[in-house]
Amino acid sequence: MFVLEAFTIAISAIRAHKVRSSLTLVGIIAGVSSIIAVMTGISVIQTAIEKEISVLGAQTFQVQKWAAGGPISDEERRKISQRRPTTVEHANTIRERVKTVDLVGSELWSYNHVAKFRDIATNPDLVLCGGTPEYTTNNTHYVQLGRNLTKEDVKVGRAVVLLGYDVAQKLFPWTDPIQRTIKIDGRKFRVMGVLENKSSSVGGRFNQYMIISITRFTKIYGMRDGNGNERSVNITVRAKSPKLLQQAIDETRVVMRMERGLKPHEEDDFTIFTNDSQIRSFNQTTAGIKAGSFVIGIIALIVAGIGIMNIMFVSVTERTREIGIRKSLGAKQRDILLQFLLEAVILSNIGGIIGVAVGFGLGNIVSIVTEFSANVPLQWTFIGLLFCTAVGLSFGFWPAYRAARLDPIVALRYE
Repeated sequence: MFVLEAFTIAISAIRAHKVRSSLTLVGIIAGVSSIIAVMTGISVIQTAIEKEISVLGAQTFQVQKWAAGGPISDEERRKISQRRPTTVEHANTIRERVKTVDLVGSELWSYNHVAKFRDIATNPDLVLCGGTPEYTTNNTHYVQLGRNLTKEDVKVGRAVVLLGYDVAQKLFPWTDPIQRTIKIDGRKFRVMGVLENKSSSVGGRFNQYMIISITRFTKIYGMRDGNGNERSVNITVRAKSPKLLQQAIDETRVVMRMERGLKPHEEDDFTIFTNDSQIRSFNQTTAGIKAGSFVIGIIALIVAGIGIMNIMFVSVTERTREIGIRKSLGAKQRDILLQFLLEAVILSNIGGIIGVAVGFGLGNIVSIVTEFSANVPLQWTFIGLLFCTAVGLSFGFWPAYRAARLDPIVALRYE
């Protein structure tokens, strides 16, 4: 029997038993859609978060006291809190001694600040960064209007500020903010630049930053926060080229260990991370969710496969006389086997296609209720249909084999 003929017969058999076929499809649709929906939802969230995480340039990494992100235990948190802070002096040493880097910046962060221009004031929730000129390049957040901080600003501790996009829009809705004087927590600063619009879909506050020189920051706010904890400097480091990134990280680690007096057997008491390391940490966090949904989906497909097998047994029984006639006219065992296997695989893949469509729709509900961009992970289409084919072959084989092995004389006499 030609494959095309077997395919035609299989389609005809499915259409002839619409209700039975539809009931069989329910399990397949449920199994596939559950996998696709969860994977699509995670993909939507993951794409958005990876975009947010990737604030560092392609050849930039950060050195700091704290962990790079991701879940940590209470014990790890206590251990990290006991580390010595990283300092501006560490940044200066890296700049002087690591020959594979060209930009080394320093950052201190503080939260819940207020900015005011005349009678217009922001909410008391602004983020204030004490930084250096390298901030914009190393964090890929560039100046849109005016100028960046300069080395001279940092050296003399000028009272100048770069405003985040939303801050500038709030304080200067109709006025050019450059060279205007604002007050931050009651202290005067001259606006020298406005950062480009960098919106966030996961709660990042890129547009609510204000950046002043790190020297001015420490002069006003000191090196201890409101809780009396010593501030630790975030050091951003850019390798001279992407190819030198790993070498720059290795050399920086050596310099930091020497500066902090660590012995060979002691572990690092600082963290070095890149975009990739943060993304890996996020992927590890979601790995359990993916695995769990995959297992649930596979169980649903197995249950659906058992349903297909039972339906196929019923179909073989109902069509016993038809099988006998086909065999008496010259059909071979492999022809009958192929016919029923194709019927099982086609039935399974029809459910798979519907399940994929339903899964993509359910998964992208996340993008509807949030500001995330919709995502269609096509690789899961192929994975889902591949599993459907496997289910059809696995659970359809035994009924198909039973049909192929029927004695034609006995089959013809079947009532």
